[in-house]
Amino acid sequence: MSFLSATLDRVKPSPTIAVTTKAAEMKAAGRDVIGLGAGEPDFDTPQNIKDAAIAAIAAGKTKYTAPDGIPELKAAICAKFKRDNGLNYKPSQISVATGGKQILYNALMATLDPGDEVVIPAPYWVSYPDMVLFAGGTPVVAEASLQTGYKLTADQLEAAITPKTKWLIFNSPSNPTGAGYAWDELKALTDVLMRHPHVWVMTDDMYEHLVFDDFRFCTPAQVEPRLNDRTLTCNGVSKAYAMTGWRIGYAAGPEPLIAAMRKIQSQSTSCPCSVSQWAAVEALDGPQDVIAANNAVFKRRRDLVVDMLNAAEGVSCPVPEGAFYVYPSIAGCIGKTTAGGTEIADDEAFATALLDETGVAVVFGAAFGLSPNFRVSYATSDEALAEACTRIQAFCAGLR
Repeated sequence: MSFLSATLDRVKPSPTIAVTTKAAEMKAAGRDVIGLGAGEPDFDTPQNIKDAAIAAIAAGKTKYTAPDGIPELKAAICAKFKRDNGLNYKPSQISVATGGKQILYNALMATLDPGDEVVIPAPYWVSYPDMVLFAGGTPVVAEASLQTGYKLTADQLEAAITPKTKWLIFNSPSNPTGAGYAWDELKALTDVLMRHPHVWVMTDDMYEHLVFDDFRFCTPAQVEPRLNDRTLTCNGVSKAYAMTGWRIGYAAGPEPLIAAMRKIQSQSTSCPCSVSQWAAVEALDGPQDVIAANNAVFKRRRDLVVDMLNAAEGVSCPVPEGAFYVYPSIAGCIGKTTAGGTEIADDEAFATALLDETGVAVVFGAAFGLSPNFRVSYATSDEALAEACTRIQAFCAGLR
């Protein structure tokens, strides 16, 4: 009899972390490796935010706080939702946790019973299905396609909903595709949800501010206010403010759900880091000009990567609306053999051979629920991206 819980059999380790770890090990062994797997900005946290954290330490603000956030941060979050999204929340409707991942996890643990279904559009962030399984629920994957820009259609959402559906997890702009839903595209989905009052919406808006060209971000409760009493709007400071390691995520929603999430957090991790919370206050309340400056860099990198990948044989890469990922299709590469003699049976074989033969680390598409694809994070230097894409082009040209 195994000492470990049977729950562990339902989940698997994060493939994105596995790729990053393998790339780091190869680099430590002396290989020339370019890692395009990590989902975090390569920019430093802005100085005003670091200064706020240092000031908090100097002022002795290093003790336990309320389990789900200090009043000052909850007030800053309420102000952010009003300013950026036109949404009105009270501090009692706000939850702050140790990163956006814990927010989602707390909500699922607080609401799912065995048999409950959660609709997850694919491609999806790798952790969504496993968190649902961990909480005892059943993931129901609804596949988008390259033809729709990797966006779920209203008909696909309608087909995925059953009497057992409890949540839709909605992510825009998306990890891994960068696809963002325009107002009318999202309205089509919220119209479906209005016909199914038993279905709640969990939004992952972590990439809200990382958008390009003329794309305008919107979130479900903003598009359809009648969904407000069954929507958990989730966000955080990790991506927009280059604060991944500070571990602050937050959400707004109905008070009974927020109270349930607070109960889970109080008996698991307790409060988020106090110093990080004060840094997040400054991130939300302070100057916002760093966002536009960073986005200009990300847009330049996006255009570079999309152009170079579309020049690779057998690769088709749409132009994403936001985030810092591209999700090219490699349908034209499947079934071929690499210059090193590896047969490309699927996208995992492609990514493995690409790393072994060229030193470029990407994440294979099956990890995100849609194949044959791979994900590139372009949150690294222009020089590294250009070199990586040159190697990808040569690798694809060598397929036979």
